[in-house]
Amino acid sequence: MGDGQMTAAAFLVTELRRARVRRGWSQDELAKAVNYSPSMVSAVELGQQPPTAKYLELVDRALDTGGLFGRMSTELVSLDRAQPWLRGWQAIFAQARTIRWYEPRYVPGLFQTEDYARAVFEAGGLLAPEEVERRLAERMNRQNVLRSESAPQIVAVLDEAVLRRRVGGRKVMRDQALHLASLATGHPRVRLHVVPRSAEEYPGLGGQFALAALPDGTEVAYLDCQVRGQELDKPKDLLRLQQVWEVTLGEALPPQASIELISEVAESWS
Repeated sequence: MGDGQMTAAAFLVTELRRARVRRGWSQDELAKAVNYSPSMVSAVELGQQPPTAKYLELVDRALDTGGLFGRMSTELVSLDRAQPWLRGWQAIFAQARTIRWYEPRYVPGLFQTEDYARAVFEAGGLLAPEEVERRLAERMNRQNVLRSESAPQIVAVLDEAVLRRRVGGRKVMRDQALHLASLATGHPRVRLHVVPRSAEEYPGLGGQFALAALPDGTEVAYLDCQVRGQELDKPKDLLRLQQVWEVTLGEALPPQASIELISEVAESWS
């Protein structure tokens, strides 16, 4: 998708979310009002599914937006169907000001080296070679956000197991750890923390999540799983994840100590 179309898609996603939040509705409540499934509303707001003109018409009516989205539909919805729609985290990162990201399993996709990412996608031989290449190219392209002047402030917490679990071989792991250390020391908008293996059980071990703060002041959470990502914006869900984040961050080492541990692990893979 070209830069202009990327901007248009991200703008539409932002305005749809903002109109719903302004009304004080959850995604479930909007879904009932427009007679679509909550998963459809979530997919549209994540940029995983392009909204149809009919969907936008119903949203206009439900949210009393004066036909705003209907007027936008011709330009923004009738995009070249051969081009992929803005998806998942790409949609969120196009808007987010800050990201708080916790990972107990893998290095976050934004921080993965190409060799590490390839090993993740090739694991178990479940994906066809062409699908591996497609996903790899997409992941590497998403990392361009780190080189953007509008890159979000990212605070990431990794469990030490992420650094110790062998993915793609010893050299791949060493290069990946060195890359993390380089990001942590050299990128002005990235801060890394590691929860050391000496820590006992803590709430973050329940699974990966990320919290994104958007320009309009709203916050959304994103959970990744085997099949698809899931967006959460209900206050009780966000409160729970915010609490998990605070406890997990409290278990993690400070930035400098985390960098030292990452560098130590890198040497252990030599």
